[in-house]
Parts: sequence; structure tokens; C-alpha cells
Amino acid sequence: MMQLPALLEQGAEAFGFRGQVWTTQRVAHMIKRQFGVSYHPAHCSRLLRNLNYSQQKPIEKARQRDEDAIRTWKDYRFDELKKRAEAEGWTIVSIDESAFYLLPMAVRTYAPCGQTPVLEVPFSYDHLSVIGGITPQGRIFMQMQDHSYKGPDVVRFLRLLLREIEGKILVIWDGASIHRSKIVKDFTSKTGAGRIQIERLPAYAPELNPQEGVWNLLKRVELKNVCCLHLQQVRQELVRARERLRHRKITLSQCYAHAGYQL
Repeated sequence: MMQLPALLEQGAEAFGFRGQVWTTQRVAHMIKRQFGVSYHPAHCSRLLRNLNYSQQKPIEKARQRDEDAIRTWKDYRFDELKKRAEAEGWTIVSIDESAFYLLPMAVRTYAPCGQTPVLEVPFSYDHLSVIGGITPQGRIFMQMQDHSYKGPDVVRFLRLLLREIEGKILVIWDGASIHRSKIVKDFTSKTGAGRIQIERLPAYAPELNPQEGVWNLLKRVELKNVCCLHLQQVRQELVRARERLRHRKITLSQCYAHAGYQL
């Protein structure tokens, strides 16, 4: 089995599996094909531990990512935009959309030892759609509604930014279709002309958007284990969470650092 580490490094897809995911069943199947030896998946688990392998949650990345463009953005482009914003008095706002549901991302409940509880969740598309923005100084802006965001809703949020922020605004967001809609383009080129400039992030790189850090703080910290009965309660809890988070300027500013930017 000295050859096993080299085989595992080739990735699961090299052996005909779909997706670069190694499970004990797949490892057993691969060993059977390569060496003609049958191993129980449980024994493969011990083999993997002896090779210093452990079960880990992989980071998902889209195949369509342009890693060179992402690296250039992180190493050079953002610094250029930051220097320009400082020189010309622009306020940087990173914008993104998300959804909040009745149940949190991770639920914990007490139950008798050895009896894993079953949580029956009704199949529903009901959710609260939220659009938010964050500045490097830790100011956050947010709007929410009970239906998915479209072009006019994005314009409504941009109008909010124009009211709340003095001077010129440099908007950083992804290439979502709602950001490229005609009504948004018309607004930024006419009503917001001279005050709003749009900068698009590289495709399939959500980790470059500091607003993702705000969503993470809201979902995994502020609203951790908060279970709601209806969307109105989700709205109420989200408003409270936003107000608590609003005062944590240093923590919010760190969202830019977590995205890989030097401020």
C-alpha cells in the first residue's frame, strides 16, 4: 500500500468517479481495481488515518473561475481602486445579495444520547431576500423584501446609498444578471451619473466580496440557532441582528481583511 498516497493525489476523477471526492467506499473500489484486493470501507478508514488523511469539508470552487483574473484583482486591482478612492474622495461599498430562511444554516437541539433527532422541514421556497453593502470603515447598509431581487429593487438600494453617503460612491459587486440589467445601467449612467461608479468582481469569486463576511456574521453568529415561525419574525430577528452588528465597526472592517485586502 506504499503506492496509495500517490494514487489518492491523482484525485477521484482519475479513476472514473464524478467529482474530486474521496469516500471510503470509493477508496475501497479503487484499491480493488488497482491491486485486486478487497477491503471493507471501515478498514479503508483506518488506512486513511494511518496516512494522515482526515474527513474535511472541501471548499467549493466553480470550474469557470479565472484564477489569474482573481489573483490580479486581489493583488493589484483593489489597491488601485482604493488609492483612487482616497485621492478623489470616493466611498467604496461592496454589495451582495443573500437569502434568509425560517431555519438557520446550522441547528442544534438537545436530545437523548444516542438518539439523533429528526428535523422535519416543510418544503418551501419562502425566504427573505436581502441586499447589503459594507464600506472599508465598517458602515453597513441593508434592505430586505419577501421576493427575489430584480433590477428595480437594486436601483432602490442604490438610491438608499445616494441618500446615506455623501459624495461619490464606488460600487463593487459581482456580474449577476440583475446588476447588468438595463434599468440598473440606465440609473447609473443618468440619475447616478457622476456619483456612482461600478466595478465588477471577477466571475465565480464570492470570496473577494467583503459583504460575504457580513452574511457569515449574521447567519453563523448573530442568528445562530434562531428558528422562526414566519417571514415577519425572520425580518424582526434580522433587523435586531443588523443593529447589534452595526456597532461592531472593527469586526465589520475585518470583513475586508478576510477577503484578502490591505486597508
